[in-house]
Amino acid sequence: MPLNFTAIDFETANNHAASACSVGLVKVREGRVVDRASWLIRPPFGYDDMLEWNTRIHGITAADIVDAPLWADQVDALLAFVDGDTLAAHNAGFDMGVLSAAQRASALEVPTLWYVCSLRVARKTYHLESYRLPVAAMAAGFEDFAHHDALADAEACAAIIVNAAKRHEVNDLADLARACGTAIGRTGAEADGSDDRQPANAAS
Repeated sequence: MPLNFTAIDFETANNHAASACSVGLVKVREGRVVDRASWLIRPPFGYDDMLEWNTRIHGITAADIVDAPLWADQVDALLAFVDGDTLAAHNAGFDMGVLSAAQRASALEVPTLWYVCSLRVARKTYHLESYRLPVAAMAAGFEDFAHHDALADAEACAAIIVNAAKRHEVNDLADLARACGTAIGRTGAEADGSDDRQPANAAS
């Protein structure tokens, strides 16, 4: 099977997982980026306070998201872009936790999505002092990107997965996960729920 997936990254407004304020999405087909998308999000009501600390990290302010679509109004576009792909995210427990928590805070069902963690893949692929996204991306040959910009981070994640697949000489995410001793995770009602308990301010 070809190396097809969608890389995803969220930024959050505060330390609650439901507070997604931006998303970046990068679609990969046969190991090549073929589409990109990103937009701002107004988090669900009650989770929409923008903390100064978070603004310092990603540069997004309360004024930036005041007219952005609510989570519930944009999630269909997000899922349409994914279009059934397996997702990839760096520290995937954080990003899948954001998606799950925002759905629940919006009184929406958590969709069943499959995903792989590029952080776990990087740890079994490179020999680095740190496996934070900028360091792992550099090892994959993806340098000088705007860390904590959701689209740039999704592109960096995609680069890690593509490079790791080449290094392990595999052609799809399932084989890559096996080669790295990790698993393809799952969100939704049948998942064990562990991922959506990751702290929203977890470093990636």
